[in-house]
Amino acid sequence: MNCFRLRGRNLDKLLIVALMKAASIRELKDAMKSLTAGELTELCLRLARFKKENKELLAYLLFEASDEVQYIETVKAEITEQFGAVNTRSYYYMKKSVRKILSGVRKHIRYSKQKETEVELLLHFCFELKGLQPSIFRSKVLRNLYDRQLARIRKVLSTMHEDLQFDYQLELDRLEE
Repeated sequence: MNCFRLRGRNLDKLLIVALMKAASIRELKDAMKSLTAGELTELCLRLARFKKENKELLAYLLFEASDEVQYIETVKAEITEQFGAVNTRSYYYMKKSVRKILSGVRKHIRYSKQKETEVELLLHFCFELKGLQPSIFRSKVLRNLYDRQLARIRKVLSTMHEDLQFDYQLELDRLEE
């Protein structure tokens, strides 16, 4: 039980607040071992109803994880569509739209957990970002965002197999021209 001293109008009072402690992954894993398949299914469905991100992750795991190439192509098409709808009237609106697209890309990368997927999606994001008109290089904020994504690609590339590094390095070099 965690205790906190709450300061309010009356400083002399000490309130003890019991907070619900989140279980560790190990505890959850042990508890799930004792459940039946039906109970596990019910828990998964309940989790999916709780939050949109949980539902999207469950959909990825059930329907899209088996065909990663198709998943990457679907996400790339979604990114291209979103870049087509970017408001380019001012750099302020461009920045807001680009950050929203990037947060979606990061979400898809988290679902996949594969380095190849991360590099492919970030490369595509950077190609689309570089192609935006007016040029992102006139805006310091957008240029820095672009540079951070290139740095992230380089970092992930350094941990990949040499053959894959070479292939993706060629794409990265095209971006940096």
